[in-house]
Amino acid sequence: MKLLKSLEELLYELVSWLLFYPVTMWRSVMRPLSMMRYADTELADRPEDQYDDTLSPPLFLLITLLLSQGLSAAFPSVFDPALGIKEFGSDSNLLIARGVIFGIYPLSMAVTLLHLKKVRLTRNSLRPPFFSQCYVATPFVFILVLGFDLSSMPHEQGLLPGLITISLATIWYAQAQIRWFKQDLEIGTIRATGVFAGAFLFATFAVLAVATLISLEASSLHAGT
Repeated sequence: MKLLKSLEELLYELVSWLLFYPVTMWRSVMRPLSMMRYADTELADRPEDQYDDTLSPPLFLLITLLLSQGLSAAFPSVFDPALGIKEFGSDSNLLIARGVIFGIYPLSMAVTLLHLKKVRLTRNSLRPPFFSQCYVATPFVFILVLGFDLSSMPHEQGLLPGLITISLATIWYAQAQIRWFKQDLEIGTIRATGVFAGAFLFATFAVLAVATLISLEASSLHAGT
């Protein structure tokens, strides 16, 4: 009976994602700042009452990365889509690696906010801004990866659409973050733009560095086996 009850809860949770995932994505795209404030207030509720009408931010990011991973495999590419899975050993390992890599964007923005607010960096103080940032980072990451998938199509047939997609994703992300920094730090547009640019460039370099290190480590482990 305990097993059946667990399966019942699991089935309900999975099916509910079919409804709450598109709702969460729509709200994050159309009202990013409202969703970021919503993430902050939800953390004050009891754990069983949190994110009752949406997906929790980290789960939202992971599901999106999973969908993006499947979508990437559907595009023709100059890169072997099966190579990553071979190097990491499984789809789940690849998903975890992508989660760590792209989680750097919300982490960088959250740490920047705490630093400028002169708030001591702890696990508890980092959680609210990180959860908030996951909501706005998720659509950005999804469209960004889609742009790279288009750009890597053979014979450069998707290069221009890919570059346009990457540009649109970055512009949308930038405007949301600049408005967020303006409101939370109570600063002007120019300074908020500078704060975002610094945090974004740092996160991008960190993403490239971590992705390279993880890929090299995975390749060495795969070669060793």
